[in-house]
Amino acid sequence: MAMIEFHEVHKSFDDLAVLRGVTLEVERGDSLVVIGTSGCGKSVLIKHIIGLLRPDRGRVVVAGQVVHELSERSLNELRRKLGMLFQNAALFDSMTVGQNVGFFLREQTRLKPRVIAYRVAEKLSLVGLPGTEHLYPAQLSGGMRKRVGLARALAVEPEILLYDEPTTGLDPIRAAAINQLIVAMREQLAVTSIAITHDMQSAYTIADRIAMLYEGAIIFQGTPDEVRRTEQPVVRQFIEGSAVGPIAVD
Repeated sequence: MAMIEFHEVHKSFDDLAVLRGVTLEVERGDSLVVIGTSGCGKSVLIKHIIGLLRPDRGRVVVAGQVVHELSERSLNELRRKLGMLFQNAALFDSMTVGQNVGFFLREQTRLKPRVIAYRVAEKLSLVGLPGTEHLYPAQLSGGMRKRVGLARALAVEPEILLYDEPTTGLDPIRAAAINQLIVAMREQLAVTSIAITHDMQSAYTIADRIAMLYEGAIIFQGTPDEVRRTEQPVVRQFIEGSAVGPIAVD
């Protein structure tokens, strides 16, 4: 059963067509990575899943519900099934780690403070940061900030996890640690996930399937091994990081 579906989704901003008939499915429990050049519309894709954008045409279906047809109340209920790791972790600098991780629980649920505190501690332990509730973001490394962001995404105990460029800004060692953590979360929690990235090492590590977004459409889908072997010229140029090929270099 598909957990996330895009059916011929189109989205433009003024005269700029960003999505031009995207069709895509993610099965329950699967991990899909969407690759593509900077500015190709990967973040726009994610924003349709959480209802921040509405398609001009087509349908986006999440957990059996057409997202853009939901009332505000129903959309908020759907969002409780979603956890998101933002590109730069998006932590509140004025809040401690514990306050950051528990933020959505305090804002969106009626859980008692002691229950929230227990869940915060549980998720921080899950991402390898036990006992860090009292620290502030300024006291953390980039990799630790990413892990706190992931703990916050996990705190709502989501059915779907969304990752926006999870390894951006990290050195190779810390990026590898984040990738392994994402794999561990998938195996332990059996969540459905979508990650958007241009980091092919990350894509190969965390994906069950990889899809390439190019000129507003999905032009290729396959397993990591199929992506490595493909002769599709756009995908080949992208994964090799070549300046020569059909993708224009500005």
